[in-house]
Amino acid sequence: MIRFQQNARPRTDTPAHLFAIGQIVRMKSRTGLVQKTAELFQIKSRLPVKDGSPQYRIRSNEETHERVTTEDNLEVADDPNG
Repeated sequence: MIRFQQNARPRTDTPAHLFAIGQIVRMKSRTGLVQKTAELFQIKSRLPVKDGSPQYRIRSNEETHERVTTEDNLEVADDPNG
């Protein structure tokens, strides 16, 4: 018989999300070159972890749809005002 502990602690081995909702990010370069004209995306929501990497729903002002990607594909965008 399996018994469940009523006051069990939540699992802590799940990676925390690095990016905040509303934060501006860009997709990492697959070639290793800096993308000066890389498209910027805004984090719209945080999604569950997939294959050990947190997921996000992101949106570009240049597109009419949202995308879903994992955190390992994203990086912080440079401040466009700075």
